[in-house]
Amino acid sequence: MNQEHEQSRAGNQYDEHTILQSIGLHLFPGILGGLVYFAISGYITGQGYPSLMALILALGFITTPLEFGILYYQSRKKNQKLFGEVIKYLDPLPWKDYLVWSIVIIIGLGAIMVLMGPISEALSRLFNWLPDHMILDMGLADYYDLNKIIITYTLVLLFVVLIGPATEELYFRGYLLPRIPSSMRGWGPIFHSCLFALYHIWTPWFFLARSIALLPLVYTVRYKKNLILGIISHCLLNSIDFFIGLVYISNHL
Repeated sequence: MNQEHEQSRAGNQYDEHTILQSIGLHLFPGILGGLVYFAISGYITGQGYPSLMALILALGFITTPLEFGILYYQSRKKNQKLFGEVIKYLDPLPWKDYLVWSIVIIIGLGAIMVLMGPISEALSRLFNWLPDHMILDMGLADYYDLNKIIITYTLVLLFVVLIGPATEELYFRGYLLPRIPSSMRGWGPIFHSCLFALYHIWTPWFFLARSIALLPLVYTVRYKKNLILGIISHCLLNSIDFFIGLVYISNHL
């Protein structure tokens, strides 16, 4: 029994990331996806699509596959099960807890983003030097062809509402958060939240707001040891932009 305990403890120590590893694994997918977004946004907008389409392509074909690829690689490298060993925080909860805690996360995160809106708006002015095609445009304007908006928001549903946030939660909350260096002590969730905010390099003006707003999700997932709460909340929050787009499209048909 003692030998098994020692092996388990050794395994946990092996899994823990160093601070540099944690920073690199948090930021690399976002940096790579962001660079692709910046590189292709001029071409995409030149084809009559909003820059949102460039972000969808960068996230859908670069960032998301990379994140899942890292998870799969770790599973193969360490001969561990993908779910339960590489991806953690899978403790079951009563069904009502999924509803209650998801609502708590969404209200908390949403309220913070709204309250910090003026600060994010002020910070955005620091990036006025960026070319227009690199500024994220949601595409809900009359000068875009409606068919191209429909194509864009179909991909929003697939990649931004469903596949993207689910993969991010598996990678960030299921894989990276449990491996935050123990030397961070109580600062671990804040460290993680700030890195996740910085990962979104295509909208740096939201860094401060995201860093704070994400904390209800991070602490809830960590406290409950349940990743599904993060997936549900993240997908629902991302669906807001989709439904705004859906209303716009329905009003212009």
